[in-house]
Amino acid sequence: MDAAEFAPLPGQALALRDDLVVVLAPNPSPMTGPGTNTYLLGRDRLVVIDPGPAIPAHLTAVLQAIGGRVVDHILVTHSHLDHAALAPALAAETGAAVCAYGGATTGRSAVLVALVARGLTGGGEGIDHNFAPDRMLADGDVLDGDWGRITAIHTPGHLGNHLCFLWGDGLFSGDHVMGWASSLVSPPDGDLTDFMVSCRKLQGVSAGQFYPGHGAPVTDPQARLTWLIAHRLQREAQIIDALTAGPATPQAVTAQVYPDLSALLAKAAERNVLAHLIDLHTRGIVTAAPAPDAEAVFRLSKPVLSPPRGI
Repeated sequence: MDAAEFAPLPGQALALRDDLVVVLAPNPSPMTGPGTNTYLLGRDRLVVIDPGPAIPAHLTAVLQAIGGRVVDHILVTHSHLDHAALAPALAAETGAAVCAYGGATTGRSAVLVALVARGLTGGGEGIDHNFAPDRMLADGDVLDGDWGRITAIHTPGHLGNHLCFLWGDGLFSGDHVMGWASSLVSPPDGDLTDFMVSCRKLQGVSAGQFYPGHGAPVTDPQARLTWLIAHRLQREAQIIDALTAGPATPQAVTAQVYPDLSALLAKAAERNVLAHLIDLHTRGIVTAAPAPDAEAVFRLSKPVLSPPRGI
């Protein structure tokens, strides 16, 4: 099924292939697109990936799609509320164990730990701070069953505990790779340095199709990963260019890089810029006073020289 054919209705199971069904949660928003995709893979026995938000109607719809079949595992790509909050209720109904990389702050980078210690909070999509998986999956862990083999791939960036799940020729990419939007990377939840490493890691994974947490399947994942990396590098160049005029706060840089952005998305854009500034600070390209955070003043560590003409 390609993007043009992907048109699920909330609460109604849509077959993507004979052993894969998606149930769309009724939580559309600028951050979730049409809503969260809950996937059921298998035939007689099932695995559920990303139970979704804690909305009673969505639990009812997922249970209807399960139809009394055995659920062997409930896998969670990451602990944002729109992916993880329904896990306890679904586990109680099915008896399946909830599997994920870890709790809300598991996998958080040292840079972000330091930011939190200095008081940076908020700015993300809403973390399920009560999320506690029954089983923690490390990078490369494998689950086998009637539904095939699933391999966990740790892809921090959008969130430190983000996992993708490789299943045959398909990869469930959570919020790391989506076709309709670039992933939000918002400190102190998200780390752009990690995000870029994870993008390049997925370039080495053999999968013909990505099934994201929101929106239609990504039918050319390598092209999408190339675009995501190029998009971030372009944004980095814009931020560096903004700082050539002199030191600035993340808010001031955001105003230059996103001059026509709606108020609805302005805060997310500011966090996106902050993520880039923290990454540039980690790499020694910028300095921050007094320390890299949302209120800091950032400046280039040294002048950026234009390339020679003709290159």
